[in-house]
Amino acid sequence: MSTEIDYYELLQCQRGADDATLKSSYRRLAMQWHPDKNPGDQAAEQKFKAISEAYEVLKDPQKRAAYDRYGHAAFTQGGGGGGGFGAQDFGGFSDIFENIFGEFMGGGRQQRGRGGAQRGQDLRYDLDMTLEEAFAGKAATLTIEVAAACEPCGGSGAKPGTAARTCATCNGQGRVAMRQGLFAVERTCPACQGAGQIIADPCDSCRGAGRVEKEKTLNVNIPKGVDDGTRIRVAGEGEAGSRGGPAGDLYIFVALKPHKLFKRDGTTLFAMAPISFTTAALGGEIEVPGLDKEVAIIRVPHGTQTGKQFRVRGRGMPALNGGQAGGGYGDLVVQIEVETPVKLTKRQRELLEEFQTLEAAEGGKNNPRQSGFFDKLKDAWNELTD
Repeated sequence: MSTEIDYYELLQCQRGADDATLKSSYRRLAMQWHPDKNPGDQAAEQKFKAISEAYEVLKDPQKRAAYDRYGHAAFTQGGGGGGGFGAQDFGGFSDIFENIFGEFMGGGRQQRGRGGAQRGQDLRYDLDMTLEEAFAGKAATLTIEVAAACEPCGGSGAKPGTAARTCATCNGQGRVAMRQGLFAVERTCPACQGAGQIIADPCDSCRGAGRVEKEKTLNVNIPKGVDDGTRIRVAGEGEAGSRGGPAGDLYIFVALKPHKLFKRDGTTLFAMAPISFTTAALGGEIEVPGLDKEVAIIRVPHGTQTGKQFRVRGRGMPALNGGQAGGGYGDLVVQIEVETPVKLTKRQRELLEEFQTLEAAEGGKNNPRQSGFFDKLKDAWNELTD
């Protein structure tokens, strides 16, 4: 299993985005994640490299067409790896070109050589996860309905003990040539429907299809640090190919449930912490539970106002696949909200009224922002009435 992120997701663009949109988004993200703007941040450097790799593929029409059809497999099979598009990928670019445009160019040699074998369809699975599960990672058991290779016939479509015979009309090529004047045009063989083979005695189990619908259970490890919308590719776990073709892939899309305490932005966690007005005025300590099941202690200085933020380093979300400075974890940001007391006792009210009297005698020194506001309001009113 790999955790390859979709190139369009990396560039924050829709799959049908035009070249101008791709270029604009790439420039914006490249500027944001450039190593010069994030010195020493390995996560930013990896992000910059991934964004650059995605744009190198999607800005090229031919590479983009291959990616849209095959995904990351277009650049990893055959040992190409990592966004390189060498001759070794898929047996050379000409073979990919033939697979994509073969219907218009008379069919690819690779497709005809397989006797009609076709790659199975990719499948999508939406996986709901809690923020706690995304923090720690998860071993998930998935149950999916999939077209799997028929066991009795081994996916051939022919009854056990028999075999398909080569189509006499197209000699196993799957296509026939027709001459129209000076031009020779190829079309799908009408006898075998492009398979190149005829099944005279089809399998009773799959009725010659070579595939049957079945329920399959998979155990997959979801890495820690996944975010809402993260796509995980499980190679070869999609639908079985036809006529002995390779299986497609399974793509798991992560959907994170809202959390009652934390909000997430990348690897940074945000939490709102209410404190009493006495703690805000006198100072003190508050405890904030983290997703790592450890308590973060925030020391609140006296005179703290609503909206004040405190950052706890390394107590946020883990970076997907590691690689971030500071041990691979983001930060926890706690924002203070000063809470006004309610349901006061008689004694509490008396003390507050005494405090109010003393505060008035001090001329507003305890609340400089409030005093300044009313002074400005008074000056503005005087200017209006002059």
